[in-house]
Amino acid sequence: MAWKQLEPTASHLTYIVLSSFLIVYALFSLFIRNRLHLSEPPLATLFGIIFGPRGVGVLRPEFWGLNDIFMQEFTRIILGIQVFAVGIELPARYLAGHWKNVAMMLGPVMAFGWIVCAGLIYGILQIDFATSLVIAACLTPTDPVLAASVLSNSQFSTRVPRRIRHLLSAESGCNDGVSFPFIYIGLFVMTEKTVSGILEKWFLITILWQCVFGTIIGLAIGVSANAVLRFVHAQRMIGRASYLVFYILLAVFCIGVASTLGTDDFLIAFAAGIGFAHDGWFRSKISETRLPMIIDLLLNSTMFVYFGASIPWHLFSKSTPDFSLSAGVLLGLLACILLLRRIPVVLLLSPFISDIRTYREALFAGHFGPIGVAALFLAIVARAHLETGAAEPLPHPPGHGETHPLPPVSKTAVEAIWPVVCFIVLGSVMVHGLSTLAISVGSHFARKEGERAPLIGAETGRFDGLVSDESEDELDEEEP
Repeated sequence: MAWKQLEPTASHLTYIVLSSFLIVYALFSLFIRNRLHLSEPPLATLFGIIFGPRGVGVLRPEFWGLNDIFMQEFTRIILGIQVFAVGIELPARYLAGHWKNVAMMLGPVMAFGWIVCAGLIYGILQIDFATSLVIAACLTPTDPVLAASVLSNSQFSTRVPRRIRHLLSAESGCNDGVSFPFIYIGLFVMTEKTVSGILEKWFLITILWQCVFGTIIGLAIGVSANAVLRFVHAQRMIGRASYLVFYILLAVFCIGVASTLGTDDFLIAFAAGIGFAHDGWFRSKISETRLPMIIDLLLNSTMFVYFGASIPWHLFSKSTPDFSLSAGVLLGLLACILLLRRIPVVLLLSPFISDIRTYREALFAGHFGPIGVAALFLAIVARAHLETGAAEPLPHPPGHGETHPLPPVSKTAVEAIWPVVCFIVLGSVMVHGLSTLAISVGSHFARKEGERAPLIGAETGRFDGLVSDESEDELDEEEP
């Protein structure tokens, strides 16, 4: 009769399945990262797909009531903590010495990628241009979660010059927030009736309130938190473990402040991280804790398992009077976006970006602009604006039986944005997540036979074809 004591509920099985994946990854993390050159996101996504509704069926987020409102808040927290971590991990006063390079990546590079993505979506999917602008804005920012999984804590990352790693990290920390002006242009075009109304809302609400005011608030929170923490440390009122708690809670606090004020969540979190670590003191205190690795393993991996289990496969063949999707069309769009979104403009502008010194480095920086969690969050933000005119979207996108009484142009955007963004995110997770493996294998076979390590991925030198032929000291020097 012991079998009657068994309680294999969905949540109980999830605890077993999810923790099993994280335990196995933790046990073999060095081998996976440094020999196989694989990162968490593609593995976690594949795990979510295998154990999701289309696979074994253990992980069923929709069946458990984890709808798009949950997805919105989950991605908000994950991104907020990650961009806050980026702000802390950057060298002290990094933006003061490298602001021109970061500005090039946030300005011309982002704008080019936005327009190119919009043009590709408009041309390939035959969707109206306003909707194309909104979807493209979701795909424009470099995802900080995917970037962190490759640019830190691995043998691969040590072979990329620090100046390139810092540039891409700073870009990924900033551009989730900077993408808000891009996404709201398309949204205001759909919802506002006059050009003056569009410009007024875009400048006053998006630029001044969300971005400028949000950045100021974030810096103020970060600097103030730094002063408070240093004071209690000097008075010996805080224990070592509390530093880590303070780190996480401050990031969550920033997200709460931003959401309450209606400002830019990620600019506040990133600016707070910059302000909090402006003097390098806190970074030195947690240098041995490996907290970013813990965040990657627990939060980010869980996020991608959840995404893998939530992929809307049935929407990838969606057909409406306004547009038609199919796997072939979406694959063509993915290939074009990955090739044209960043690589051409970074190659063109690399002479003006001092941190990028060679053609090969420009090619790497152009390729490495992953699309991930940030795109999912922005897609839900766009849907919320069109569906409810408020911060929260409807629980599900069209196709779940709900009625969506929306104007035709808004209805097209609401129906198209989620499947397109999810497919591109899935493709980017796999392509960018496996890029390190491809570069490692290419580097291995590019060496002369006598110079190869016995095991692919065991080399300790630079990647041939990735960085320039400068010495390691020159590549890794820390510019003022």
